[in-house]
Amino acid sequence: MNLMLCGGTGCIASGAPKVKQAIEEELLKRGLADEVQVVLTGCNGFCAMGPIMTVFPDGIFYNKLKPEHAARLVEEHVLKGRPVKELLFEEPVEKEKIPLLKDIGFFGNQRLIALRNRGLIDAERIEEYIARDGYQALAKVLTSMTPEEVIEEIKISGLRGRGGAGFPTGLKWEECRKYDRFPKYTICNGDEGDPGAFMDRSIMEGDPHSVLEGMAISAYAIGAEKGYIYVRAEYPLAIKRLQIAIEQARESGLLGENILDTGFNFDIEIYPGAGAFVCGESTALMYSLEGKRGMPRIKPPRSAESGLWGQPTNLNNVETYANVPPIILNGGAWFASIGTEGSKGTKVFALTGAINNVGLVEVPMGTTLRSLVFDIGGGIPKKRQFKAAQLGGPSGGCVPASLLDVQIDFDSLTEIGAMMGSGGVVVMDERTCMVDTARFFTAFSVDESCGKCIPCREGLKVMYDKMTDIVEGRGKEGDVEDLEKLGRMIKSTSHCGLGQSAPNPILSTIRHFRNEYDAHVREKKCPAKVCVELLLFEVNPEKCKMCGICFRNCPVQAIEWEKKQVARINKEKCTKCKTCIANCRFDAID
Repeated sequence: MNLMLCGGTGCIASGAPKVKQAIEEELLKRGLADEVQVVLTGCNGFCAMGPIMTVFPDGIFYNKLKPEHAARLVEEHVLKGRPVKELLFEEPVEKEKIPLLKDIGFFGNQRLIALRNRGLIDAERIEEYIARDGYQALAKVLTSMTPEEVIEEIKISGLRGRGGAGFPTGLKWEECRKYDRFPKYTICNGDEGDPGAFMDRSIMEGDPHSVLEGMAISAYAIGAEKGYIYVRAEYPLAIKRLQIAIEQARESGLLGENILDTGFNFDIEIYPGAGAFVCGESTALMYSLEGKRGMPRIKPPRSAESGLWGQPTNLNNVETYANVPPIILNGGAWFASIGTEGSKGTKVFALTGAINNVGLVEVPMGTTLRSLVFDIGGGIPKKRQFKAAQLGGPSGGCVPASLLDVQIDFDSLTEIGAMMGSGGVVVMDERTCMVDTARFFTAFSVDESCGKCIPCREGLKVMYDKMTDIVEGRGKEGDVEDLEKLGRMIKSTSHCGLGQSAPNPILSTIRHFRNEYDAHVREKKCPAKVCVELLLFEVNPEKCKMCGICFRNCPVQAIEWEKKQVARINKEKCTKCKTCIANCRFDAID
């Protein structure tokens, strides 16, 4: 029996190491330490339920474990074979206990390729990766394929870069191979900076050898002998496990000189980045690797021709590399059979926000947003209404409820003004102000702009200031039209992808939620009751049910209420904290 306890950042933060220690002590106490193994795996994906554990071979899934559960788990499940019902996952709508991992909608509706080893291996043991067909793809290309054949297989697969731009990976490799200047470099972009996104971090933490193997295959294809993994220093666990994986691969003859006695040389070095969003852009990342300030440069020449230190360089992100070994083992046609015409394979998403099942999911390209939110995400908590989803991180766009059936792929999202990005999905319910949300994402882009080009540096700040005026009640006629003009100008004249996509949150919310902008500007009202300066903090006597909930929850005793009487807010005491609005179930406070 194997107890696979999640050891991702989320579960570690919620106490997984203490749970592991308690279970191991209980097993030792009962003389079972040699028969039952407790394995700390990489991120299982279901982060909101942590610490989580799956018991194999049956696949019984436990969630929200605590050290005090250890004795019961060992006594009931390990010794008597009876799953502990109260620790099983409870379906959020039907409130039904579901014992098996495969029967939980969050897991059952996914298809894993990049996350194929999720929750199944100890990320710090190369033997467990090898036992799951690890490094077989590298052995195959080194012993039976030419670099051109490898590139052709990747081209057949239709794999497009998972970092956001979606450029065909095979074409990028082919372009880099044709230059005969050496040395060449292979770089892995692990500088994941989108708010709410943790796809790449999870793969690096949970399955680091899949990244190394993908990089080695890329290096063989383009003719490189040196690789770098650029990881932001805010990911200490990812850096630790990548370093362990690199050392193990070297000791096993899978990195370094004369790999597998084929004459192929390739080694990898980790470069911890300082955490700048613009360093997700390839040329800025390479400048940072060279020890310079991370700022993008004008292209062409492209990195394939003149990248790191002016040499031919291939750069892909973590998820892209993790897809490469299965493609080599199963064939490009197999990968191309999954997904849509223009977007092949699967995509990993970080599903967060107002949703029951927060976590990491991998689904075939073409899955609808509705399926992602309701079948996998379990819907919106407290039976609230879905309002929108922000796709593609701070530079993405907001998709409204009327487009819930849109397919999630590169082309379909672009058509509706959103973008795939690196895979962040933030779900918002009816209580969300779309104007304030757009301002929030714009503030992020203003902070992260490197300042190199004027449209991005100055234009985004002007947009942010105008949005602040609108949410604080100083908006005027013509502001929305000005935002649209300025946004289009910034998109068309900015130097790099950050500026070219940064206006998307504002433009997409104007496109799909224009009525909310009009309410803020013309009526000085915030329909979602989020923008404090536009709220009256008055009780609507027609809606008030005289229940006293606002009175009991007000932290500064600003609510005056008596039984069977309409409540009243004392504005001299009121601090506008919105506790009354958040707790009123009848929407009675304007």
